[in-house]
Amino acid sequence: MSESISTTCVQGGYRPGDGEPRQIPIYQSTTWKYDTSEHMGKLFDLEEAGYFYTRLQNPTNDFVAAKIAELEGGTAAMLTSSGQAANFFAVFNIAGCGDHIVASSAIYGGTYNLLAVTMKRMGLECTFVSPDCTDEELEAAFRPNTKAVFGETIANPALSVLDIERFAAAAHAHGVPLIVDNTFPTPVNCRPIEWGADIVTHSTTKYMDGHGASVGGAIVDSGRFDWTAHADKFPGLCEPDESYHGVTYTERFGLAGAFITKATAQLMRDFGCTQSPQNAFLVNMGLESLHLRMAQHNANGLALAEFLAQHPKVAWVRYPGLKGDAEYKLAQKYLSHGASGVVSFGVAGGRAAAETFMKNLKLAQIATHVADARTCVLHPANATHRQMNDAELAAAGITADLIRLSCGIEGTGDLVADVEQALAAV
Repeated sequence: MSESISTTCVQGGYRPGDGEPRQIPIYQSTTWKYDTSEHMGKLFDLEEAGYFYTRLQNPTNDFVAAKIAELEGGTAAMLTSSGQAANFFAVFNIAGCGDHIVASSAIYGGTYNLLAVTMKRMGLECTFVSPDCTDEELEAAFRPNTKAVFGETIANPALSVLDIERFAAAAHAHGVPLIVDNTFPTPVNCRPIEWGADIVTHSTTKYMDGHGASVGGAIVDSGRFDWTAHADKFPGLCEPDESYHGVTYTERFGLAGAFITKATAQLMRDFGCTQSPQNAFLVNMGLESLHLRMAQHNANGLALAEFLAQHPKVAWVRYPGLKGDAEYKLAQKYLSHGASGVVSFGVAGGRAAAETFMKNLKLAQIATHVADARTCVLHPANATHRQMNDAELAAAGITADLIRLSCGIEGTGDLVADVEQALAAV
């Protein structure tokens, strides 16, 4: 039976048997006991499935990861300690020193810094392209050593929409996967795998948790990319791993499981960026209401964008679901269920006017957060993107007057009224 996404949000990933806990149990244990060392040896050799140390895997995490995989239509998934860790693992699992990736320039500032600075120090180069670049510009970004293409479904905070099909086609033409960060839409609003993406990442800290309670990330593998067809590009997946007694991941685990198994066996083993079972439990609590919350986030986002678009003190508004927006056509294609609750706009009067507006908000809270039940507001140029210079800000689609307002699930009228009174003070 094919389930709706609403049912998967509530019951996916965990099906209790007779007399078993109705809610996902929290396995708050670092280790597992075995009767023989031979049995544990098989686990360490990846010859049997099981648990031996929570830094690698934990049943609570696996139940929640399985639900996220179901929601995205993937074959395997894993949880990480944060969305940043998820993006790092997704890239570093297939690309390292001497390699190259192509990425959209309109991405979260932390991810831009990860690719442009930190991973560059590790020997990985990244070419950034505008999400609305021409086909010729996109083609020119690839090199013989390119290993992946990266983008965000809805860019944070520029709110540009990635043309997933176009970027997937370009990636596949060069024998590499497309990695898409789907944090803002969530699988309720968009499932990138259905449009050609190969790997999907999330900051579960955002809408998936939904309550600002737990930091975490997730990686989902579509199971569709044929690593073996480009074995020379991906030796880590297609050749023996001597750190695991010569296991070849694509041979042992197939296309459906190779990517996530390697990321767990190698990267989680060595970097230890695991999500705590308690946080995974909280993420699952959020996932159970995700489909209901996203409907209100979507409604509030659109209502606020429409209000701001006609206000004389607002210089500009960016919301993909707003008619007339530059991203509206792409949003209708990829985000037909809604464009999330995040709205970006500029107050007439620039940086000073933006600061006055934010000081006078009462319902919306100034916070380094986005995409939860409470409305949050942030000035990215002074916060999340503070490390960027003016040229880098412009390339990421961010201006000095940009305000990112993340609509929560409060009453629509109350939210609009709060913004209206704050604008009156400008």
